[in-house]
Amino acid sequence: MVWLPEILRRRPSPARRLAWYPPYRRMRIRVLELPADWRQVRILLPLQPNCNPGGSMFGGAVACLADPIAALVCNRTFPGHRLWTRDLSLDFVREGRTDLELRFALDPDQERRIGDELNERGRATPEFHFGFFDRHGQECVRVRTRVAIRPADYQP
Repeated sequence: MVWLPEILRRRPSPARRLAWYPPYRRMRIRVLELPADWRQVRILLPLQPNCNPGGSMFGGAVACLADPIAALVCNRTFPGHRLWTRDLSLDFVREGRTDLELRFALDPDQERRIGDELNERGRATPEFHFGFFDRHGQECVRVRTRVAIRPADYQP
């Protein structure tokens, strides 16, 4: 039997698995907050190595990190469905010259409305709004995304 350190024998936490996802690992993200229910997510996107030639945050890194977050939250909140990011829009309201923090929170009222729609129609395409903030707390990027939530046996 091969001996492995305890850390390798245990299954990594969801936060560690997210940070180790290959595209995110190269971006060197750090998960700051990810409770077991995933209803609130905070992730640090460091300026280095995600800096563009002009010295600010590369928009592609912001888009890459923003893309799956709402879908992942919905996957945890509404299990047993197929889901994907249907639409993603980024509004770069100010230049990001520091590390940026993604902040996402699932509103309980919106969660209830989505659950009601899933119960009534069997599907939903909710819209979510969240943002990226610099180290001074100023919003640099506004994110609007829609997530398609469909029955497990859905065929496009």
